Amino acid sequence: MVNQHILEISDVEISYGGIKAVKGINIVIQEGELVSLIGSNGAGKTSTLKAIAGLLKPSRGSIHFRGKLSTYFSHQLVQEGLALVPEGRGIFTRMTVLENLMMGAYLRDDELIEQDLAQMFVYFPRIQERAHQLAGTLSGGEQQMLAIARALMAKPKLLLLDEPTMGLSPMMVDNIFEVIRKISQQGMTILLVEQNANIALAMSDRAYVMESGEITITGKGEDLSQDPRIHSAYLGA
Repeated sequence: MVNQHILEISDVEISYGGIKAVKGINIVIQEGELVSLIGSNGAGKTSTLKAIAGLLKPSRGSIHFRGKLSTYFSHQLVQEGLALVPEGRGIFTRMTVLENLMMGAYLRDDELIEQDLAQMFVYFPRIQERAHQLAGTLSGGEQQMLAIARALMAKPKLLLLDEPTMGLSPMMVDNIFEVIRKISQQGMTILLVEQNANIALAMSDRAYVMESGEITITGKGEDLSQDPRIHSAYLGA
């Protein structure tokens, strides 16, 4: 159920030297929502996620996470309930699959870790089969499954996904999206950056369209999937 704002981005600007990559954007996400952020390469989507995750400091504006002004470092935001699956996955290649998953639960001290680990293997049977392999020996799709599962092991309140299906086979894309759909239906709040706008909009409660560092269109996912501007720019029509 949607309850209250879990994330509020207000007038955020992000600059790299003299280049302004994000130009005063405003985004609001409520608990339980699946929200997509779509746009072309270089639009500022990844910079936005990095700022939310504490990896970049905005040059202007504010980010509130769970009702508090976010002045945290990234490791503190993990403790507060935020997890990022970065573009490029960022797994620990010289650790086993199981060790990667347990690293996701590093800050937890509850008694449900083993139960959650079992659930990851239900979501992703392929990584259960490879639990004792070095993560670096997995295929690209398997590494993406591992990256998502590791983030979920942290029991986040907000999950940030940056291009989770980039470069994957159609079958693997379907598998990844099916898991995203399942965890969303179970109440996980998700901000999804995804090049596959068609599927992203179809499964999203709401979406934002980002162009050249600005939010240009926002609305319900199903409405934007029918918007001729979106079709022209992102859906190949």
